[in-house]
This record gives sequence, structure tokens and C-alpha cells, in this order.
Amino acid sequence: MISSFRNFAKTKFAGILVFIMIIPFVFWGMGSMFSSGNTNTIVKINNTNISTKEFIDYLNNSGVPEKTIGDNLDNNIIEEMLSGLISTTLLDLEVKDYKILITENTLSRKIKNNKNFLDENGNFQRLKYEKFLLENNQSAPRFELSLRGRELQKNLFDYIGAGTVSPKFLVNKLYEEENKKVELEFIDLKSFYKKKETFTDDDLEKFIAQNKDQLKVEYLDFKYAVINPKNLIGIDEFNQTFFDKIDQIEIDISNEMTFENIISKSKIEPVKIKNFIFSPKKNDIEKKIFELRNNKFDIFENGDDYILYQIQNISERDPDISDNQTKNEVLELVYQKNRFEYNKKLFDQISTKKFDNNDFVTMGKDKINTIKLNSIKDNKKFNINAVEILYSLPVNSFTLINDDKNNIYLAKITKFENKLINDENSLASDYLDKQNSNIRNSMLKSYDLYLNSKYDVVLNQKTIERVKNFFK
Repeated sequence: MISSFRNFAKTKFAGILVFIMIIPFVFWGMGSMFSSGNTNTIVKINNTNISTKEFIDYLNNSGVPEKTIGDNLDNNIIEEMLSGLISTTLLDLEVKDYKILITENTLSRKIKNNKNFLDENGNFQRLKYEKFLLENNQSAPRFELSLRGRELQKNLFDYIGAGTVSPKFLVNKLYEEENKKVELEFIDLKSFYKKKETFTDDDLEKFIAQNKDQLKVEYLDFKYAVINPKNLIGIDEFNQTFFDKIDQIEIDISNEMTFENIISKSKIEPVKIKNFIFSPKKNDIEKKIFELRNNKFDIFENGDDYILYQIQNISERDPDISDNQTKNEVLELVYQKNRFEYNKKLFDQISTKKFDNNDFVTMGKDKINTIKLNSIKDNKKFNINAVEILYSLPVNSFTLINDDKNNIYLAKITKFENKLINDENSLASDYLDKQNSNIRNSMLKSYDLYLNSKYDVVLNQKTIERVKNFFK
């Protein structure tokens, strides 16, 4: 019912740093340098121009349907796809700057060694290659150009991270950090929250007054008719006559015939609903009509039936807690808000080091539990992101963590038990690769910053808007 406010008072107290291999680029300096003679340029990177035609070609080759682009203009799909083209262009400029090349022989060898084009004896089959091109609607020159670009970019990243070998102590440290056992004490905070039954009607009314704009409730008046072969043509058979009549109803709707005139032909008794408010407990037909409320008069399929409906009135009102459903939903929001504020206050005390072991013991009394986590992947009790946060903290530190059901706990780390890696262990090689990857990712993040300082990316906002208008 109060869908726009359902996520009120929800929060996460754990985060995790994610290394992204695809380099992001930031746009800045928009538009000021473009004159009327440059209106065909959508982006300028230093002295390199990206034309509108190049961007349109990029969109056409992306495989994203034109309708999808048009439907997602408000979700910045044009800007995201332009970002992809800019990233590709920047990498191409870097490839040229470092004079990285791919010979025809190397390219040919890559194609001939592709397992998709080999027979059971490992021999290259031209027929398989041509079939692949046909199935993917590509020409050989276009595929080979794309392959060349990918290989050049791969060689660029290999060049940037060339010679990356992690020292043994870093590999050991990574293994120990991820496989050490963690002992901790924790308190379930559920019993510290204000109980739902203690909130008064005055509390609910005050909450509604403070959040009036977010808590507006939509009330609908509408009527609908359930149409099936039995009540439309008198038999339980989906035949051509039935579908012809359904087609005629759709024509009548487009010709602005009234709801009453349409159903009077079939003598179908409509259902009339007043002051409908959405609830998961309502029947599927009425929930569907609510979802389609922006289209006031239409017909849709519902299982083996067709539903003809007309919405007569939509109004927004403040929640009325005299209605039990509404009261329970507002009560849940008030409870969640109170829960959030309690957690935030406690988290702030921990962050500012105003919470110590005496506070923990006093707060815990007979509510303190203990657990041992066997590795950074041990999520039997707590959410995996929370576990990773625990492994990043020192002994005797406090934090708030959550489980997969979003229950919140106050936790204290009491002990770490280290586990050493065995050089003969098969995991040693895995952790060497993992640490090498971590170092390369760190280098790529630095490379990203370097590119941002090396290249000046300027957008022509007017041209971007013209491209958007093309898809409207």
C-alpha cells in the first residue's frame, strides 16, 4: 500500500571493496568548447573527436534493441553506452600511444586455435568458422576487427601489469587472513528495540505528520468485468468466434465506446470497487488493475479470462489508521524507523570510540553468545559481507553485523587463530594467483587515475540530447 516508503529505515552496516577490471571514466568540462561548426561531434578526447555517426554505429552494433534504448532514456542508458564508447576509445588511444601491434599471422593463429572452429582431431575447419559468422550475423572482416581490438586491449593490460609476481610473504598473509579462525561474542539486538505493541496511536499520527509526502496512499474507484467463452458466447470453448468478439472489444475501446455499452452487449454483470487500496492480500485481478492504473480503460488477459476494466477515480490521501491494514503497515514503518535509529546511535558510539568492553558487558548481561568462524567464507550464521568485515577488524574491536534475514547483532572479536599455508598444499598456487590478481587490480586502479589526468574528455550535451530525441 505505502509502496513508495517501504524501504524507510533500512540500512546496511557492512560494505565490501570491489575491484573492477573494467576501467570507469568520468565526464567533465561539458559543452563549453563546442561551436556551431562542431555539432556533429558528441565527445572530444584531447584532439580526438567522436562523431554522432560513430556513436549511432556503436549503438547499432551493441545488440541492444532500439525499443529498449527508448524505454530507458530516463535511466541514463544513452550516457552509459556513451561511457562504454569513450572507454573503448581511450584504450584504443593508449594502444596507439604504446605502439602495441597485432600481426596478421598472430590474428590468424588466434582464429585457427579457437576451439569453436576445430574438429574432433583439433584441426581448423573453415566451414565451422563461416557457420559461426552466419549464426552471429557477422562478416569475417568485422569479426576479425573486433578480435584484433580485444587482443590489443588484452596486450595493453598485460603490458601494464607485466612481471607482476607477489612475494611469498604477501601470499602467506593473504592465506592467513582468509583462513584464520575468528572467535567472537555477539548480542542479538532484537530485545533492545521498542516493542510494536508499545507504540500508541499518537506515535503513529506523529510519524504520519512528519512523513506526509512519502506516506500518501492511492485510493481507486473502478469497475471490471470478467470475460470468458462461457459468458461471452455461451460455450466453454476458445474458438474463432470468441477471439473475434475480443478483437471487437479492443476496437470499441479504441473508438471510445463506454464501458457500460461494451458489457451491455454481452449482459455481463460488472464488479464495482470503491476506495481500493493496494494490499498483497487482495485478489490478483484487482491488484493487476491497480498496477495498470495509468491506463484508465483497457482489457487484459488473466489466466483463461479476459478482464475489461475502467478506472473512474484516483485520489491520494493521508493514511487512515482507523483501517486495520493501514494501521499495521504504518506501525511496521514506525517500528523499523525506531530500530534503525537505535542501530545508528549504537554504531555512532562504536565509530567514535565511545563504546567499550564495560558497556558491552553491561548491555549483554545474560544475552552474550559466542561463536567461532572457520574462514572468511563461513556464512552459516552471518551474512557473507558481514563476515568479511569481521575479518578486516582487529581483536577486541566492536561492530554491528547482520545475518541473511537482516537481524542485527552487536559483535566483539575476542580471538584470531592463525593457520599457516603449506608450500606443498595445492592451495598455495591458488593463493599465489589470487594475490597476483590483487596486485594487478591495484595497478589498474592507479592506471585509471593516470588516464583521467592524461585525457580531457568533453561532452557535447546538446548533441547527446538530439540523440535521445531520436529514440523518443
